[in-house]
Amino acid sequence: MAGKKVAGVLGATGSVGQRFILLLADHPHFELKVLGASSRSAGKKYVDAVNWKQTDLLPESATDIVVSECKSEFFKECDIVFSGLDADYAGAIEKEFMEAGIAIVSNAKNYRREQDVPLIVPVVNPEHLDIVAQKLETAKVQGKPRPGFIICISNCSTAGLVAPLKPLIEKFGPIDALTTTTLQAISGAGFSPGVPGIDILDNIIPYIGGEEDKMEWETKKILAPLAEDKTHVKLLTPEEIKVSAQCNRVAVSDGHTECISLRFKNRPAPSVEQVKTCLKEYVCDAYKLGCHSAPKQTIHVLEQPDRPQPRLDRNRDSGYGVSVGRIREDPLLDFKMVVLSHNTIIGAAGSGVLIAEILLARNLI
Repeated sequence: MAGKKVAGVLGATGSVGQRFILLLADHPHFELKVLGASSRSAGKKYVDAVNWKQTDLLPESATDIVVSECKSEFFKECDIVFSGLDADYAGAIEKEFMEAGIAIVSNAKNYRREQDVPLIVPVVNPEHLDIVAQKLETAKVQGKPRPGFIICISNCSTAGLVAPLKPLIEKFGPIDALTTTTLQAISGAGFSPGVPGIDILDNIIPYIGGEEDKMEWETKKILAPLAEDKTHVKLLTPEEIKVSAQCNRVAVSDGHTECISLRFKNRPAPSVEQVKTCLKEYVCDAYKLGCHSAPKQTIHVLEQPDRPQPRLDRNRDSGYGVSVGRIREDPLLDFKMVVLSHNTIIGAAGSGVLIAEILLARNLI
């Protein structure tokens, strides 16, 4: 364990918290030492406090950790804390941790809209972590104690959407119109209350509360440039990009599928083959930094006419890779395609772990 950074997890008994624990087990750079949950779980060994629902077994390294309350005093030894807290509780708790000088990577939505809080999809916009670097440098220059900070993970469906957009924008210029229709897995709803089986079996639910709004504005923040002083990010305006999302819950365990159509601002638009080549050749910065979890192939371009499919393709690059298929011209916009991403890995806890690996590679933790 020598040389490893000490990690903690908030909301450790929930679905996202459990996934954090799985991903941190035997991690080469992080040692999981502190688990936080509600007062009714505090004081119990984790194995006795959790209703474990992952398909992989509960890691032995976590079983005997005694659960703490979600208070910063119990996490002082942590170099990084991952938050899987529900949004109803995350706001006040994460703020208290930040004010105590602790680094938080949060899956909750509470601070995503703040201009000075990075909203990160690690295979897309790690440059927005310059906000954290600038904050740490400013405190150092001013002789102040090392500040805490919050970094937000994007919504799970947004992660899959923006992954193919980033390399296309880098290569061919701005995208000014975008539509997406999602087919989202039930794991995205969590364990409690989750989606009742009687509602989802033999059915599609064409509504996920707040999801469409989150996808539409988060895309505008993630794809926006960093301010010159590296202190904040503003949303792209409707004049710069229009985003329309329709979100559906389907009877799939893991893996969000999205049917995307897009239009480039610059004319003439690239060809289908140029789009495919661009996506195939994209290498994310996390891989260039040598991060442990970074996908070797960020985007897998599939040529089969019936792919990607969640059951067959969601675990590419251990769930950190994004699959794109059916790339073709669109008669209304320029191109349409089908995108698949693993919603609980690159769309949630896995993103958090990869963000932490980037922070470590950049000496920000």
